[in-house]
Amino acid sequence: MSPEPLPPVAPDVLAEAVEQLSARLRKKLDAAIEGCAERAARAADGSLDVRFGEDALVTLRPGPSGAVTEAGQAVCTCLLAPRCLHRAAVLGAAPLADTEGEAETGAEAGAKGEGAVDTDAVPESPEPTTGRPAPPRSDANTVTPGPAPEPSEATPPTPAQVRAATALWEAAAEALAAGVTAGGAVVQAELLRAAHTARLAGLPRAEAAALRVVRGLRAARERGRGQRLGDLAGAFRDLLSGAAPLASGTAGPGLAPARRTYGQGGSLRVYGLCREPVLSATGYGGVATHLVGPDGSRYTISDVRPGGLSRARGAGSASVALGGAVLDHAGLARGGLRIVGATVSPDGRLGAGRGVNATPLRGLDWSEEPAAALFAGPVGEAVAAALDAGAREGDAPEAALLGCDVEVVGAAGEYLVARVAGGGPLLRLRPAHPHPELPHAANLRRIAEHPGLVLRVLGRPDLDRAATLRPLAVGPVPGESYTLRLPEEWLGRADLGYDRLQGSHFPRAADAGPLAPVDAVPDPLADAPLWRVRRLLETGVAGGRRAVAEAGLGADATALLAPLRRAGLGGAAQLAEALTAEADRRPRDAFGRLTDASADGYARAWLASAVHLAAAERSLVAASWS
Repeated sequence: MSPEPLPPVAPDVLAEAVEQLSARLRKKLDAAIEGCAERAARAADGSLDVRFGEDALVTLRPGPSGAVTEAGQAVCTCLLAPRCLHRAAVLGAAPLADTEGEAETGAEAGAKGEGAVDTDAVPESPEPTTGRPAPPRSDANTVTPGPAPEPSEATPPTPAQVRAATALWEAAAEALAAGVTAGGAVVQAELLRAAHTARLAGLPRAEAAALRVVRGLRAARERGRGQRLGDLAGAFRDLLSGAAPLASGTAGPGLAPARRTYGQGGSLRVYGLCREPVLSATGYGGVATHLVGPDGSRYTISDVRPGGLSRARGAGSASVALGGAVLDHAGLARGGLRIVGATVSPDGRLGAGRGVNATPLRGLDWSEEPAAALFAGPVGEAVAAALDAGAREGDAPEAALLGCDVEVVGAAGEYLVARVAGGGPLLRLRPAHPHPELPHAANLRRIAEHPGLVLRVLGRPDLDRAATLRPLAVGPVPGESYTLRLPEEWLGRADLGYDRLQGSHFPRAADAGPLAPVDAVPDPLADAPLWRVRRLLETGVAGGRRAVAEAGLGADATALLAPLRRAGLGGAAQLAEALTAEADRRPRDAFGRLTDASADGYARAWLASAVHLAAAERSLVAASWS
């Protein structure tokens, strides 16, 4: 009989269980966690049992949400309970439950496969309908959020928030110094305890960042298939860079946000742009439909719930739960709504309050305003604005939708090469979601079979890669002969995550123009020696402080620093040298005892190098779109 999956556990419950252990038992915790999941069995009353020999039985009784959210829902029969190794081991083997703090950022991460459902409450509405945030408008290629109050002057963090951020910084610094190899359950529990304190202090974004680090540490230690050291390094950078200004009492706007609020938007008209499947690593699935208002403002409506892939595939044709609207998401993506009593969050999310009423409108073609403005401006300026917005906010939000006309060059390895119309840059078109059961990749492969094809593309630029666009929808270019020929009911676009392009949707090969050979797209990120800094930072994440110190010794230091200086990257070389020196700085007294065991200096040196690397890579990404 196959073992039953363990239910999710609230982070604070796990942190409390580990904190109650003695120092002797903490040393045995990682070994005790191994194999717990394989011994889980369903009891007659529906609870889950995990047996340790003949004298200890741990029983989990999840609450109505399906998660263990209270200490009393996990009990053990041994004499040391509840301060026993068995109970802490079972809780440590279970997945972490999603929290309210993660809901603030989960919708942005959902499409990347690592987020949680957005569950923000809408005023007077038991079932909110929300979507993704949108950065501010900078040119014709991006669209602005919906009506929102004017930003007020940033208020400094409260003393409780400063204390919570200080604890979070110290826990993150110790976890970074330990690395994956030593970042076991005890180190993770310290982070979880600090994350819970941040939650109580009203720092949901800081809490979510800490939980991403813990999940990354777990996946790396378990050698998860989808885990990359680069992702974990980015999670550490986001956590440390957010906690540092809060701990110093100088937090800027957005670092200590309140829970998302919805304001009355009055009467509002919105028109569909496209649908996007949402599939998260925590088991949620659904759809986000992107909309635009008459003034170019961008809005989103999403339907994301537990269900994974099947939910993501089916939600594309599910009804839109907004003010009694009779449209489904497929119809809304090619139609429109007139909304009375609209509730709109500051980032453009539409809510389903009780007083909201919606009636369908005729949809707009991409060649009509306001949708046409998406394809009118220079792509380089739009991407540069998105990169600047991400740098100001201190984390990695999704970029706004970007539209452009391109000519297909052909397939080159794992991506499709296309050139922006009018002599623009060569772009890599990659699937917006790589899951094989979603049609993104299959549609791009079919498009690649038609070199010379002219397309209108609406997608999201990948801000971590050079000249890379992840298309969400494509359509024909007006006035071009060798372009797509889509059914009339599709209203001039195909949603690549739901619609499947067929042979009849493409023009005859005889209409194609002269074809050029497929050239490799220049990649300034791969060509620059900055990868050496990235490898150093990831080495620290994997092996901890000691591994970074060893990388700065002898020939390894020369191999690291000399190429950076030859390439004119003196700042990167200086910061990398300072990082390796700080990693190796372990002052001791005459008896060999450490006089400064704090990881604070090491964490600051690592963060300085990581922030510099991120800024340098942003500059190279922006240049690749020129």
